[in-house]
Formats: sequence, C-alpha cells, structure tokens
Amino acid sequence: MLSIKGLKVKLEDEDKQILKGVDLEVEAGKVHAIMGPNGSGKSTLSYVLSGKDGYEVTGGSASLEGIDLLDMEPEERAAAGLFLAFQYPVEIPGVGNMTFLRTAVNAQRKARGEEEMSAAEFLKVVRARAKELKIDAAMLKRPVNVGFSGGEKKRNEILQMAMLEPKMCILDETDSGLDVDAMKLVADGVNALRSEGRGFLVITHYQRLLDHIQPDVVHIMADGRIIKTGGPELAIEVENNGYAGILAEVA
Repeated sequence: MLSIKGLKVKLEDEDKQILKGVDLEVEAGKVHAIMGPNGSGKSTLSYVLSGKDGYEVTGGSASLEGIDLLDMEPEERAAAGLFLAFQYPVEIPGVGNMTFLRTAVNAQRKARGEEEMSAAEFLKVVRARAKELKIDAAMLKRPVNVGFSGGEKKRNEILQMAMLEPKMCILDETDSGLDVDAMKLVADGVNALRSEGRGFLVITHYQRLLDHIQPDVVHIMADGRIIKTGGPELAIEVENNGYAGILAEVA
C-alpha cells in the first residue's frame, strides 16, 4: 500500500540531510510502528509524506497504491487516502469542530468525484463515530481543539480519521503528553479503525502505546535510516535495554 524506496530528504534552506535512504513497505491491513532516538528522522518522514513545506526530496520515491505521493499537493495526498495525526494538534479559534469536519469530509468526497454528505447525513454519521470513540457530544460544538486537553486533542484527531476514512493513517507520536487513560482511549480508537483495506504507520517513543495497539511490524530508525525490523518483541527489547545495543549492531 505505502511504498517508500531510498527516500532522501534535506531541509530546504540547509545542506543538512535528514533522511538518508529510507526503505519501507506498509501493507494494507497491517500496523507498522517506527521507534528511534530523538533526531533520527521519524517525524520528518511523516511530514514529507504528508507534503509539509520546508523539505526537499533529494532522492528516492514514495507512493500510495502505486500513485506517486511526492508529485502531489498536500490536499491531493489527503484525497488519495493519506492521513497524518500530528504530535501537537493546532487550535483553530472561530472554526467549529462540526463545520471543520463536514468541510473536510465533503472536500475529499468532491475531489474523488463522490456525492457530498448532506447536513442530516453528516450529523448522523459523526454522532455515531463520536459515540464509538467515547467522545463527548459537547466536544463537537466547540472550536477545533480550543481549550481541549492533550487527550481530547488526540481523540479529536482520531475522530477526524474515522470521518475521513483514509487508506493510510500516519500517527506522529500521538501518545506524546498523554496519561495512561487517555493513551488507552486513543489506542482503542485506532484499533476500532483497523481493517483489511487500511494501513497504519505509528511513530512512537514508547512501547506502552504498542501494548494497546499491538503492531504487526516494528522498525527502528536512526540517523535517517531504518536500521532494524522485527516483530512486537523488538519494541520490548528497546523498552528494556534502550537503543545502545541495536545501534552497536549496525555501527
């Protein structure tokens, strides 16, 4: 589904190379996790895939279901089925959550040549999704993320993901700043969206999130590359022993 081959990326205004040849394949129906030390390029990978400004691709490729992502605008990538949940979701004062969600959903439906959702249809669906994700209906009436706790912001992004129904979901350290209960709620939301036609790439520092999500594959990233790949036991190894041993193996 998501195919990344030899991806090399640097900052636009600097010569510093951040990604130095990333190779990664995420299959439909699978959850892949990426772990790694700070500065290894994990978040940069998510930003480049979603089309964030400020990065220059100097080599390699990235495609979703055979379609070249790197030649597309961010909104085109979203319409093609790519979703990024941010580490630090932004507040949007003055924009209601419901308005934001319906506008996003209908923009994507229009881009795919599908009929837009009516207000009544949208309301029915969003209420059902919010109930499944244990999101208080009052959150839907507030401006986007304004005054939300860290956990509420992350759950709100899971709601966005549920409404947009992407093919490939990238979660960039979505456990950052969450307490144990909030982390479990977010993980439950992710698990509820798992399906044979959807892939997940979960970027995290902590194995405890993976206790709840239970990925199929775990990758270790360091110095701009994937240096080791394994099963869930690889995350446990990192939790118990840190990265030093793994880094020494590939030194």
